[in-house]
Amino acid sequence: MTVHFYTKTNCPLCDKALLILEELQEEIDFTIEERDIYTNDEWLEAYGVMIPVVQVNGEDLQYGIIDQNDLRKRLLTFFK
Repeated sequence: MTVHFYTKTNCPLCDKALLILEELQEEIDFTIEERDIYTNDEWLEAYGVMIPVVQVNGEDLQYGIIDQNDLRKRLLTFFK
């Protein structure tokens, strides 16, 4: 499974969210594809005020302040 992680540089919330994702990788098998919103106009328009955004299969699972426990539950639903 690939987790799309919409982010930008100099974003403390994004840094925290990435650490959460990396910790969850120890429990759940997925890869992280980081997407800098400033490299794509569509991403910038869609996620400019929401980042960080965690997305799987086109579904935004969480954005802004990422909660590790809630995100774990959401990610595990893709394995059922």
